[in-house]
Amino acid sequence: MNKITIFHNPRCGKSRETLKLIQEKVSDDDIEVVKYLEDVPSEEELKNILTMLGVKAGELVRKNEKIWKDNFKGKDFSEDGLIKVMVENPKLIERPIVIKDGKAVIGRPPEQVYSIL
Repeated sequence: MNKITIFHNPRCGKSRETLKLIQEKVSDDDIEVVKYLEDVPSEEELKNILTMLGVKAGELVRKNEKIWKDNFKGKDFSEDGLIKVMVENPKLIERPIVIKDGKAVIGRPPEQVYSIL
């Protein structure tokens, strides 16, 4: 079986719930947990994730975060510019993101993950 990767924030309830749903279906050996606030994806990795999700960078930004409201809200960004902002401020990346076999989903709600398991 191919590994399932989850971009996870252990402090986030939705992220913990999504991880639990995956663990109920798959052995821990088949799960790669990436604590993306510590192990930040590169711009290239984030572009690949966006492609797998089939969304634009703006759809992956957590716009209710204080850091967004204080520093970026109302500004105009190119796609690459937004990706750079997310890499420099990983708190702004929507979570959790689950990847398997070249497909990705955002675990909001956590049950979304079933679509790729």
